[in-house]
Amino acid sequence: MTDDAPLRILHTEASLGWGGQEIRVLSEAAALAERGHKVHLACDARSDIFAAAPRYGIAATAIVMRKRPSSLLALRRLFGEFRPDVVNVHSSIDHWLTAVGRIGVSPRPAVVKTRHISAPVGRNRPTRWLYNSGADFVMTTGDAITAQLTQDGFLPTGRVASVPTGIDTDRYAPGRGARGRLGLPEGRFVFGIVATLRSWKGHSFLIDALASVARSHDVHLAIVGDGPQEANLREQVGRLGLVDRVTFTGRIDDVVPYLHALDAFVLSSYANEGVPQALLQAMACRLPCIACPVGGIPELTDGLAGVRRPEPRNAEALADAMHRAVDTPADEPARDALRERVVSSYSTAIMAEKALAAFRMAMANR
Repeated sequence: MTDDAPLRILHTEASLGWGGQEIRVLSEAAALAERGHKVHLACDARSDIFAAAPRYGIAATAIVMRKRPSSLLALRRLFGEFRPDVVNVHSSIDHWLTAVGRIGVSPRPAVVKTRHISAPVGRNRPTRWLYNSGADFVMTTGDAITAQLTQDGFLPTGRVASVPTGIDTDRYAPGRGARGRLGLPEGRFVFGIVATLRSWKGHSFLIDALASVARSHDVHLAIVGDGPQEANLREQVGRLGLVDRVTFTGRIDDVVPYLHALDAFVLSSYANEGVPQALLQAMACRLPCIACPVGGIPELTDGLAGVRRPEPRNAEALADAMHRAVDTPADEPARDALRERVVSSYSTAIMAEKALAAFRMAMANR
């Protein structure tokens, strides 16, 4: 097969939820399909990604992702029907099913594991087998994750590469939004966070910080997204007397109008991040940003005056950064540099080309 020959690419995803990982899977798949590759998705029929796949133009086969014989057989049948050159696995269960399910399959597909988050990977024997024998190449979403996987020899440096998520920089472009139409107040300095409401996204620290900032500044917070922490966060907002200072939007498919309505973007995550899509989107819109330096965030934001990086899990440090964002807004050159960083290094096209190189490397390793 020549280096420019179209590939047959199968993505597998066991996750039932929705967030940056699932969006990355579909956006990468769509970008490669647009370049002439044959792309398919295997996932659970109950999952959000299965429902979203048609919007991205990706065909999907429903498979119950469980560690059981029926799931293995269903995946092996799909291998026979689709005949993938490479399988890109994304979660631990579908990785295990693929690694075991391809045994004895002819032609045997190459396997690429994408490691999306910066949580530590176990060094036990089954995990070593899964990452080394059960995958022919590993993609990470940031250099920090790559370093974590190679620093002790867990993976050879030649079998792993950083392929950060890319975004559509034409879609995520500067603009101003109509706050009234979005239920956001005019005349206030509006912070916003776009993230699934999970504990490690740090919303609770952000709300505590807002309570401090609101004592001296006329500020508001837009919380864009849904998730398992919503009830807890609403209770916290009520307990702190911030009901008129916080807007919960729920899940929003098109966040561009909300980004355009903000004065500053905040990402209060304290763990697990690669290079976050929401932060990329905000930067591409030239929004001043506050982001805790975890995972791949430092490599994305190093040297940028338009990003403040408070200590994670520290509401006081977060509040200080928010105070300074109100009092000393980023200037125009700093805002321009935010967008330039994304356009030059984190576009969808760059992601697609790097992913394709990883797929071909996996095929060579196989």
